[in-house]
Amino acid sequence: MKNPWEDISLTDYENHMKLDSVMQLQALNEMMRGQLETYPVSSVMILGVAGGNGLEHVSKDKFRKVYGVDVNADYLRETVHRYPDLNGILECLRIDLREEAGKLPKAELVVANLLIEYIGCDCFQKVIRQADPNYVSCIIQINTEDNWVSDSPYMHVFDRLESVHHQMETETLEKIMSGINYYKINSLECMLPGEKKLVRIDFERE
Repeated sequence: MKNPWEDISLTDYENHMKLDSVMQLQALNEMMRGQLETYPVSSVMILGVAGGNGLEHVSKDKFRKVYGVDVNADYLRETVHRYPDLNGILECLRIDLREEAGKLPKAELVVANLLIEYIGCDCFQKVIRQADPNYVSCIIQINTEDNWVSDSPYMHVFDRLESVHHQMETETLEKIMSGINYYKINSLECMLPGEKKLVRIDFERE
């Protein structure tokens, strides 16, 4: 079955995410700054990189390799176009994590923001085993209402994602990570409009 993310245009996705009533693009950008700066690593894999939001925080003095992974080839082409200054460091990989986790390279840090919800816990464990990082930094969305897509003129663009969406909770994430010997070392929250919040949880391999 074709991944529904392949049919969502980057323009629609980003226009939805940056609305004042959503504010996720802006929040994720600032949170990624912390993800990239916190740990002593020289390689990072960003899963679900989309259009590269947050890559401006990559320090070329720190990182020798940045992998941007996504299932949507159009997203990856735009990411390369937007960040020519990362030429030689950034490598974009079109991989469907649900079926092709074995194609992933190794990286010292894995960043997975609003991603686990769309591949599921078992798949995410396989992804982390394959990438074999020292650190994993995840951002999940916590909803206090049933609707996990915020109301916007673009919300129906995401209708097909219902078939692959898994609601995540912090306790669930900590459990699946401890199951592969990664344990929580840091967490923080960012409140969003519409009774939603983003929760960043970082893990280190035992």
